[in-house]
Parts: sequence; structure tokens; C-alpha cells
Amino acid sequence: MAPATQFEVAQPPNDAISAIDFAPEAPRFLVSSWDKNVYLYEIASGSEQATLINAFEHRAPVLSVCFGANQDEAFTAGMDRQVKKLNLVTGEQTVLSKHSEPVRCVVYSSEHSLLISASWDSTLHVHNAANLSQPHITIPLPGKPHALAASRTKLVVAMTARLVHIYDLPTLLSAVRSNTQTPPQPWQQRESSLKFLTRAVACMPNDAGYATSSIEGRVAVEWFDDSAESQARKYAFKCHRQAAPEAEGGGDIVYPVNALAFHPIYGTFASGGGDGTVALWDAEAKRRMRQYQRFPDSVAALAFSRDGRYLAIGVCPGFETGMEDYSGEGRTKVFVRELGETEAKGKGAK
Repeated sequence: MAPATQFEVAQPPNDAISAIDFAPEAPRFLVSSWDKNVYLYEIASGSEQATLINAFEHRAPVLSVCFGANQDEAFTAGMDRQVKKLNLVTGEQTVLSKHSEPVRCVVYSSEHSLLISASWDSTLHVHNAANLSQPHITIPLPGKPHALAASRTKLVVAMTARLVHIYDLPTLLSAVRSNTQTPPQPWQQRESSLKFLTRAVACMPNDAGYATSSIEGRVAVEWFDDSAESQARKYAFKCHRQAAPEAEGGGDIVYPVNALAFHPIYGTFASGGGDGTVALWDAEAKRRMRQYQRFPDSVAALAFSRDGRYLAIGVCPGFETGMEDYSGEGRTKVFVRELGETEAKGKGAK
């Protein structure tokens, strides 16, 4: 395997990036954007370039996108309050359900063929993606969801007021199959280890736990097992901060940690922040493995390819700048890093 290389993608979105997801098999990835489009790119084998295959226009900004069972099927959600199935071959969009507020996230579980959407109306919609003629079930949430992630057996929902609910995916599948009128209860209810609003959540590939990040430059790593021994292992750390100039009083400039992604093979994870950097962490050894060079703007989204070979990085001006007339036009970029053979391999616990 060649040493690491990195390239910028031609024809990026025209406005802020909301999500990135890689296809199950092919070196293809989707990028959703506030410019109302979902973009499909393919990385050319043996070359440092990704080609735009198609763009799929929606009626409103798209807040989330994920692939379905194969490289030709995707699901989208956004400001139009709709959860849609997107045929990436024909471009056909099928509305699966409608929330009463914008839909923040969609995730697809390949193990259970479940599609789950989380909306600012404080509900989850759970669809049986293997049989979309079955009606979806609605699960009320105690807070507004901000991040959603699935492992092999669990679904993690991070909400306002530091609420975290963990659902058992097999339980959700049986509930949607039986079309139950009683919403399934969470498998666990937790309070976030982070004091400030959760910005991102990602699940470990070994199904053992998850990481969350906050707007206040911190990441927490937790395990699903609720035994005292396992819970004693959880920890949080500061990151994505810069020293403020002494002339301004010193201290730290703190940035939001907008994106998290676990490496599918090695179980290490990447974080992306408002400081324009991406760092790679060894969750077991509790240490930073590397930090990449600074990008021109805030890192908004991250995704590893399913084989762990590529890391896609979405970069655009951060909303934290407080600009009234926000626009990511002309400054939104997508970078793809082809990892060196052992670049994401952890050193193991110290």
C-alpha cells in the first residue's frame, strides 16, 4: 500500500456540508449540503481524484444522508421535514415519512435493515428498510435530538439537556415488524459526560461503546456495558483548542468538535473541529496519534470508507463565526485522504 496521499475534490457543494457517508462496497461517497443537494462522488482507482457522478436536488437544505443496503440506494433528511429514499441510479425520490419539524439525522443499520430518522420535533421514526410497505413506528423523545449513530446492535441518540438514550436495534426491528402501538423503551438512559451541547456521536466498530463530542472542545468515550467496572473506564478529554494570544489575556480559544468517525478496522477514531483540524485518537490508549495540517475552514463532517482506506473530510466556514449572512459558497471543500498502511492503527493501551 502506498504512503498516505491527500487531494481536494473537484466540484464540491456550493454551501455548508451537513454529512458524508461512504458506500458499502465501492469507493463512492455521498455529501449532503445546505445548498439543497446531495452529491455522489467516486474515487478513481489508483488516482488522486474523485469524480462527481451526479447531484440530486431537494426542495430544502439537506441535513443528513446515508447509504442503504447497496451503492445504488440512499436515504436523506432535511429542512423540508421529510425522510426520503433516493435511487442513485434513476434519481427517483420517495417520501417515506414526514416529521412536524426539520429532520436532523438519518442512519441505516445494515445488520437489521432498519432506517431511523431523528427530528427536531423530538421523535424518532423507525422504518423496516427491507419492507418499506410496512408502516414506520414513532418513538417520542424527552429532548431535541442533535446526533444519532448506530453500531451492530445499538442506536445512540444524543439530545438537548445532556440526555442520551441507547436503544436495542433487534428490539426496534421486532417493534416495527409487529407495528406496535406502544413505543419501545430505551435499553439505557444516560446523562452525557460532557457539560455542553452534544455536536456529534459515533459508535465503535466492535459494538462495545461510543464517543460523543461537544460544542466546547471536548470528546467523551463510553462503553455500553453498564457494569461498574466498565463504566469506570469512561473518560473525557479536551481537544480542538488553541492558545489565545497573550495580548488578549492568554488562555484557550475553544472550538466545537463537529465530527467524529471510527476507523472500521482498527477502532481508532478521527475528530474534526471548528479550528480547522482533524486529529486521530487511540480510544484504548487514551492518546492522540496524530493531527493533520490545518484546513482553511471549520471541519464539518468526516467519514471513513468501509474498508478503512479513505477518510473524507468536509470543510466549510463554521456557523460559530456568528455571521448574519452566512454563506459557504466558494469556501466549501471536500478533501479525501488515502491512509498509509498503519496510519490509523492504534498502539494499544499503555
